[in-house]
This record gives sequence, structure tokens and C-alpha cells, in this order.
Amino acid sequence: MEFKLPDLGEGLTEAEIVRWLVEVGDVVAVDQPVVEVETAKAMVEVPCPYGGVVTARFGEEGAELPVGAPLLTVAVGAPAEAHAPEEPAERALQAAAEESSGNVLVGYGTGAAPARRRRVRPTRAASPAPAAAPGGRGPQRPPARGDGPVPVISPLVRRLAREHGVELRELAGSGPDGLITRADVEAAIGAASGVPAEVPTEVRRQGEAGQEPTRAGVESRHALTGIRGLVADKMSRSRREIPEATCWVDADATELLAARAAMNDGATNGAMNGATNGATAERDGQKVSLLALFARITVAALARYPELNSSVDMEAREVRRFADVHLGFAAQTDRGLVVPVVRHAQSRTTASINAELLRLTEAGRSGTLTPGELTGGTFTLNNYGVFGVDGSTPIINHPEAAMLGVGRIVPKPWVHQGELAVRHVVQLSLTFDHRVCDGGTAGGFLRYVADCVEHPAVLLRSV
Repeated sequence: MEFKLPDLGEGLTEAEIVRWLVEVGDVVAVDQPVVEVETAKAMVEVPCPYGGVVTARFGEEGAELPVGAPLLTVAVGAPAEAHAPEEPAERALQAAAEESSGNVLVGYGTGAAPARRRRVRPTRAASPAPAAAPGGRGPQRPPARGDGPVPVISPLVRRLAREHGVELRELAGSGPDGLITRADVEAAIGAASGVPAEVPTEVRRQGEAGQEPTRAGVESRHALTGIRGLVADKMSRSRREIPEATCWVDADATELLAARAAMNDGATNGAMNGATNGATAERDGQKVSLLALFARITVAALARYPELNSSVDMEAREVRRFADVHLGFAAQTDRGLVVPVVRHAQSRTTASINAELLRLTEAGRSGTLTPGELTGGTFTLNNYGVFGVDGSTPIINHPEAAMLGVGRIVPKPWVHQGELAVRHVVQLSLTFDHRVCDGGTAGGFLRYVADCVEHPAVLLRSV
């Protein structure tokens, strides 16, 4: 039976093979993960809907395959008994009744009895010696698989090693727990070619071809694939389709910082603790972050201005307003910009929002966010202040209708209670789809957010 790359949902059309979990000759059970792939949104383990012996694999690690392309073939039905290595492979691949449920994803079982996993070693013809790679760097072949996976996370590192004939298992990784990084591979390439690792790849290739390496006129090309490609597509579509406008305001965040400090120190302020549930967060051992407080304020503002929790369908010529607030937040990771989503934020306490933000942020850093955790948002919170900037005019996360931006909080001169004082000031910006509302609604939303920042007790009137 031929198993093809299934539809991974959310409009994804291709995936990159990161790691094969089975080899030719392995016996697999129904719904057993056989390959780990990386889409533009997440890492996914793909299970096989057939039980039997793997007879072929299609695609090397690092290769991109379109949805519907063959992944592997399986001789359906596990062998009845183990066979000696010298027996013909055909005897070990006797087919049984067909066990098929279509191309399924993790968590969607078929109810079929799983086959017992055993290794069958079909006879193989002797393989010719691999051809030498250009430049005399030795055989050009994919990294050999040994006991356990190669300590590499990034498929880009695997691809770079494969393109230059670097054997990953021979490298000592400089990353945490021996993780092999791009710098390790580039150092190995430089050692083999005689060109220092810090010289750009294009310059090294000139040296390998016998040309005099030079930095002048080097052209660098980077494919828009993976997360970078997805971001490019969404941002371009947003700018094409959404007539956006931006308004901004400065706010005195001194009282908000004081409230957060009191909550995390376990101070008891009946009204504030009732509004933000800070005591619960402290009992759970989690410090309430500023992002969680801004998220809580955003939810309260959307309750007053629900027009901004919507999207526009121009084909139907209607604005769809959502009952639930699925709050996305922009997070920069090693894999690029991602926007995890806090589901049903309107029914969560501050402690619950804080815990979910922590969980999703950690999953984003480790690359384990699922497609479901990265899609379906109705409004986005963008804390670009972590980059040390005051303001921005962010691009709306299509197909949403608005995004709230939060700049850095810095001490500035400020008129407080009629006198000049040094206060902690933050710049807030709202980019909105002008089709869903006019400036009055956008300004009212942003002013309410600023009021909550300057006077956190204002939240009491919204709970």
C-alpha cells in the first residue's frame, strides 16, 4: 500500500521531512508515527494508516514534499514469524487482509488491532561505492543513521551538511546537550575547504572552485520557505486587502507597574486582587507578567468595543463579529515570528491567561506548537517593546480586524497631578481595519486601554 503525505490542514500545501522514524524493513502498526515533518506552522509527527512492513521510503531528510506526494509503501500485514536474514524478502512480505483508514493525523485512530513491531531484514543487492563529491571532499551522501537520532533540530542545518558532504555523526555539537548547530557545520565545511568558517558560503564556494575568494559583489539569495514564507504571504495579503489605519497614545504605566509588583509580592488589595486574581497566580507559583495584564486589559476593551473582534468577508460583503475572544500574541522565536493563540480569553482570569501565555511561549521556543495553537485568532496583541522600541505601525494579522501594539515602558518627564514628575510611560498603538469601524470606535478602544493602564482599578467596572 502506498501512503501519501496527508492534508495537514489550515491550507498547508507542503512539508519538509525533518526525520524518518522508520527504515525499510521495519514493521509498523496502524497509526504509528513514521516521519517527522515541519510545515510552515509547526513540527508534526505523521502516522501511517496501514500496518505491515515498510518496503520503500520517498524523500531524504530535508526534502520538501507537496501534499499528496508518496511518503512510503507498506506491505500490508506483519509477517507471521521472524525470518532469517538470508531468506528472500518476498517470503517476509506476505500480504494479509487490508488494514486501511485513509491518510490520518496524530490522535485519529482507526480501531484496527496494531501489528506487533519487529524488524525484518530483506536481502539487498550490493550497492556501488558512492561517487566522490566535487572538490575532493569525499563521498556525497546523506548522513548515515546509527543508534538514535542525530542531535540536530534544524532541518536547515541538515540540508547544509548534506549539500557539503558533512557527516553529522562525526561532529561534536557545541549547543546544549551536544546539539549540532549551523556554526558547527560551517566550521566543518571551512576545515574541509581551507576557507575560514566566518567567510560567507558563496565566497567558500569560490575558493572550492579554485577562484580567488573575494567579498566584493557577492550576491546572497534566501528562499522564502517555511515560516518566513508563510509570514511573507500573510503580510502581503494583509496589505493588499485591508485598508488599515493606525492611532496611538502615550500612557502613564506607573500605577500598572505598582499593581503588578504588589500582586507578585503577595500583597493584598481586595479590589485589585478581585479584578486580576493575582493571589491565585501567586499560589500557583507563577509571577504575573506585564503581557498578561495587557492581555486582560485588551479583553476588557474588546467587551466594550466588540466591532474590533471581527473579520471582513468581501465575497459575502459582511462583517463577521465573533462571540469569543481568541487572543493571539506575537512571539519571536529561533524559527521566526509566530502568533500563538490564547483560546476563549474572555472567560479566563488573569492567572489563567498568564499560565497559557507561559505555556505557549515555551512551546514556541521549543518548536512544538501545533497548527491548532497557531491559528484561529480573532485579535492580536503585539508587545514590540521587548525589542527596545517605543512605537510601531504593525501589519494586521489577516484575516483579523485589528492589532494592539505595546512599546517599551521607560521613565519620562510627565505632568502628574498638576506637577512635573518622572513617570513610567508607554506608547500604545492600534492598527485597525477601517472597513469594520471608524476612527471614533478605534479611538474609544485605545483610550479605554490607556485609562486601564493609568488607573488599573478601571478594570473593576468591566468584571
